[in-house]
Amino acid sequence: MAIRLIVQDPDPVLRERAVEVTKFNSNLHKLLNDMAETMYDADGVGLAAPQVGISKRVIVVDVGDDNGLIEMVNPEIIEASGEQLGPEGCLSIAKLNGDVKRAQAIKLKGQDRDGNPFEFEATDFLARAFQHEVDHLNGILFTDIAVSIYDASARQRPDGE
Repeated sequence: MAIRLIVQDPDPVLRERAVEVTKFNSNLHKLLNDMAETMYDADGVGLAAPQVGISKRVIVVDVGDDNGLIEMVNPEIIEASGEQLGPEGCLSIAKLNGDVKRAQAIKLKGQDRDGNPFEFEATDFLARAFQHEVDHLNGILFTDIAVSIYDASARQRPDGE
């Protein structure tokens, strides 16, 4: 495993629609392993392949709950319900945070590292993390959809919360 460089906005790869994965092999396994190691090293809760300069539909998420590390290839949100508004940051936009409206609960379908299809349901913070990472695969950054954006170093939102 290796820690990869996290690309920063405005790198063009962050604005591309990532390409669907069709080959499930040792190269994909290495990418997934490296992405997880990179995410943990950066104290992140999610990482999409475009954030390490690879335009492929691959994400890893670990919000520190009982689910642990979740790898998903070719993820697609197939159901969404409810609404939550909350703070987000991004490893590719180090100096900004923002408040973003997201679905409260989602259902995704995708594939594991070996190409086996599976579905996964998430709520609350885990749902937020998945939506954030899937947005990356579509060239969308949280700053594109945030209702407010603020300096990450302030550690406080403009409304004082």
